[in-house]
Amino acid sequence: MSHTDQPSDGDREIPQHRARARGAVIEAEVERWLAAQGMIPVTRNQHAKGGEIDLIMRDGDILVFVEVRYRASNRFGSALESVTSTKQRRLIKAARFYLAQHGLSCSCRFDVVGVEGSSPRSIHWIRHAFEAF
Repeated sequence: MSHTDQPSDGDREIPQHRARARGAVIEAEVERWLAAQGMIPVTRNQHAKGGEIDLIMRDGDILVFVEVRYRASNRFGSALESVTSTKQRRLIKAARFYLAQHGLSCSCRFDVVGVEGSSPRSIHWIRHAFEAF
């Protein structure tokens, strides 16, 4: 494909390093937004066996594991719809690892925050998005 035949920016995939940088910016925005809703940030991008937890926050006495999903458009489904049962299992496994690693035994929940659009972005927050069985 020649330079003039390349797809437009809207059709081209974003290079991995740019996608990670954009993800970090969006996660920081969501963390600030959740803090404005009364939640207290604990940590961000917690790597654990089998997955990564985007944000860990406190909501009173509850430790909240937050999955942040972004979609520029909903052409391939919404950001919230992208949290599949496989992704949920990975998050649960990562959360269990985090709890064990830190010697924690407390009430927990899993929230999902979907972010869509570019400017302005819309934020959709689902508390108790799924349960750990």
